[in-house]
Amino acid sequence: MTDETNKHGHEAAATDEADNATPEAVEAAPVAEPDPLELARAENNDLRDKYLRLAAEMDNLRRRTERDVKDAKSYSVAGFARDMLAVSDNLRRALDAIPAEAKEAGETGLNALIEGVEMTERAMLSALERHGVKKLEPEGQKFDPNFHQAMFEIPNADVPNNTVLQVVQAGYTIGDRVLRPAMVGVSKGGPKAAVAEGDSPAA
Repeated sequence: MTDETNKHGHEAAATDEADNATPEAVEAAPVAEPDPLELARAENNDLRDKYLRLAAEMDNLRRRTERDVKDAKSYSVAGFARDMLAVSDNLRRALDAIPAEAKEAGETGLNALIEGVEMTERAMLSALERHGVKKLEPEGQKFDPNFHQAMFEIPNADVPNNTVLQVVQAGYTIGDRVLRPAMVGVSKGGPKAAVAEGDSPAA
């Protein structure tokens, strides 16, 4: 056997070995490691996204807390104020129950009592107003179910329908909320109230 034949024999054997290589042997070849810089960038982007989400959540929480604190300050006295309105109503009823003849008679003791009750009523309403409680003055206004409660209708052809003509019990607001709606009598039988631009007609 010549050198050339030996040479060709070795090359053929090497080619056969390469062809017979198993898939496991091919897979065992080293895989390129991921770039550490790319990994760091991906992690940085992930952390930045989490930070922005957390910052947005904290901002929303801060705003919600501020609103809750403001509402608590504004409306925490609502229950107490409502109870005090009942006392004020009773003072007004007591004054209205005094006959006109007795007032005109001018008895010293009675006049002092009337004056004292009136001063108490004024002081109570003034204190409530300092805490954001305001009296509604609906007479002559269009009936608004958000602020008024209709108790009865008054036939009157001279004023537009649903105009407040009589206030049976005063209504009050606290901040921008209704503390107690005004109990009113509304007109009936007059012309339809003009619909203001942007308002929808009453059903």
